[in-house]
Amino acid sequence: MAALNRAPAWVKDAVFYQIFPDRFARSDRVFKPAGLQEWGAEPTGHAFQGGDLIGIAEHLDYLTELGITALYLNPIFLSGANHRYHTDDYYTVDPLLGGNDALDEMITACHERDIRVVLDGVFNHVGRGFHQFHNIVENVAESPYLEWFTIDKLPLNPYGKGPAGYLGWYNLKPLPRLNTDNPVVREYVMQVAEHWLRKGIDGWRLDVPTEITADGFWEEFRERVRAVNPEAYIVGEIWEDSSEYIVGGTRFDATMNYLLTVEVLSFAAGNHIDPPHVVPNPAYAGVAPIDAATYADRIDTLFDRYPMESHLANLNLLESHDTARFLTTASGDRASLILATLLTMTFPGAPCVYYGSEVGVTGSLDPQCRRAFPWDEEEWDTELLEAHRELIALRHAHPALRSPGYKHIAAEGHLYAFERFDNSERLLVAVNAGDDAATANAEGQLTLLWGEGTAIGGSITVPARSGAVWHVG
Repeated sequence: MAALNRAPAWVKDAVFYQIFPDRFARSDRVFKPAGLQEWGAEPTGHAFQGGDLIGIAEHLDYLTELGITALYLNPIFLSGANHRYHTDDYYTVDPLLGGNDALDEMITACHERDIRVVLDGVFNHVGRGFHQFHNIVENVAESPYLEWFTIDKLPLNPYGKGPAGYLGWYNLKPLPRLNTDNPVVREYVMQVAEHWLRKGIDGWRLDVPTEITADGFWEEFRERVRAVNPEAYIVGEIWEDSSEYIVGGTRFDATMNYLLTVEVLSFAAGNHIDPPHVVPNPAYAGVAPIDAATYADRIDTLFDRYPMESHLANLNLLESHDTARFLTTASGDRASLILATLLTMTFPGAPCVYYGSEVGVTGSLDPQCRRAFPWDEEEWDTELLEAHRELIALRHAHPALRSPGYKHIAAEGHLYAFERFDNSERLLVAVNAGDDAATANAEGQLTLLWGEGTAIGGSITVPARSGAVWHVG
């Protein structure tokens, strides 16, 4: 039972990289149909730009140099949508991504570099091209799959005006909701999860998992997943308090830690926050400039929500395919992103970089946040890239940054300082989100590891809009 109830040990040491597969890299080895957008064109809600899984495999050297040790991929299965949350076939990798063989090749290439692969599991709803749903459209009352969905009127009306005749996620016609109370559907989902684990993936990120309320569903999912791979990671997309799902080790190991994202954005970006780019999700309602004392109080409250074991497994992100790019939300202020990256790279749990953030990719809300990665290095923000590389390397080099030990020691004005520690070392991290240099008391012999701060006579000074990390001797 230990392997079932605990989070995988590798997660707390991982640095994730989230990839929207259509927009990271495209390979000449994958057949491309006519009608694709030009790579780097202004993204739309429906157009494809042709990124694929072989393209990911061909750029693993770049990710390794960045320090990435795990990938989280948005959905890759056959779908009529560029985001692929409209699943048509859970057993077929979309041919536009290279098909099933491309996934095999990518997984092998990742594992050769000790990079884990986590897939997006969209099990609450499917696309209109899903076979069992299409069977009902064709055969109406005589379809054998009527109980796979919640149907209130036949024939179904999946495209025309008027009522759909079936329950869709948020009543959206393109997203028929699976009836996971049906034991046949339930078993189908379990077998899909097991299948791809046997193919070599290292875990599942679960899309809108709170929408599935069938009794014992997620408990069984965990048991089935861990029976195939005892070290598989299970992380849920839950934007608010996740205690019901991640505490106790019976459902998920972790949550996508949007609660942390909100506080880091509010503190690190502060007055640079551009409200029109803040995602209209209730979890983001509190996004507004805060000082160090408020940030400290909110981080303490966040720590109180979950046991440390859960914090060590959480996926700590600054942005995703569902939010505007952090840099855009921060009005293009580079310092805001560097400070935020410092905070997440030194926080318990697994930090996650959204593809392209490290080279300065911008974009407002969907679809703008899903721009293609610019492989022309002349377009890169090299200062941002170097900061990411350095901070990721710092995290890998110091076990204290991946340990449970965390204590805030100063929160004055816009200077927040805290210690990370384990049995062998202590590190002091200070973040000055203000517009003036700031000073705080600090004990011990301090050796600067990263940043621009100074330590003299029992105090530290950090320049405006910057941060520093010291070894405490």
